[in-house]
Amino acid sequence: MSATPRPGKTKQFSMAPGERDLSRAAGMAAAIAGALFIAVQVGHPAMDVSLVTTTDWAVRSTAKALMAALALAGITGMYLRQVRQTGILGFLGYVLFAAGYLLMFGIEVVAAAVLPALAPTAPGYVADVLAVAFGGTATHGIGGMQTVIAVSSAGYLAGGCLFGIALFRARVLARWASALLAAGTVATVALAVLPESFNRPLAVPTGVALIGLGISLWRARPATGSDNSALPAVEHAAAR
Repeated sequence: MSATPRPGKTKQFSMAPGERDLSRAAGMAAAIAGALFIAVQVGHPAMDVSLVTTTDWAVRSTAKALMAALALAGITGMYLRQVRQTGILGFLGYVLFAAGYLLMFGIEVVAAAVLPALAPTAPGYVADVLAVAFGGTATHGIGGMQTVIAVSSAGYLAGGCLFGIALFRARVLARWASALLAAGTVATVALAVLPESFNRPLAVPTGVALIGLGISLWRARPATGSDNSALPAVEHAAAR
């Protein structure tokens, strides 16, 4: 007989050994992504064309690309861990959030590998890309980068909010981290009206949320009981 989970507690669901290994790997990826997301904000210089050709830029852009790839793996593991529990809201949130991180990965690859080569010959284009990436407007056209950056931002904001809410309602992973993920991603909307100095601090809550969710996913253990949805059938069989 399974005990009904108390309000505010996380549910436990059984996993096969292979599934648990994948969940733990995804949890580790999410935790590392969160740590990287926070680390790249520390001492981040002002976004300027002169920064693009420096070693600092190359290291930070590479770290951001790695962070996006690890975050994508992490949230995929979170979603697969609780497909039934998160429902359509979880699916929608995951698709948007994953799209945001996938495009973010592409943007950071361009930032690390392409923009440094363009900076000496096309500084105006690079300056416009940096401006759009941080919510500003381009003086001249930047081509498809405008759409990629816009879609990535929309996916990150809307997807992070919906995915965090779905995780919170599912009660499978740490609820405080799920709520922080939803709040942290939505809070970045305020950057449109806040000074540039707020860009770095507002990234920290999302990083902490990824670390918390990653650890929660890594620590998930196979349950001794079964999902509560099986209770009616079990009780009916026992009564026969």
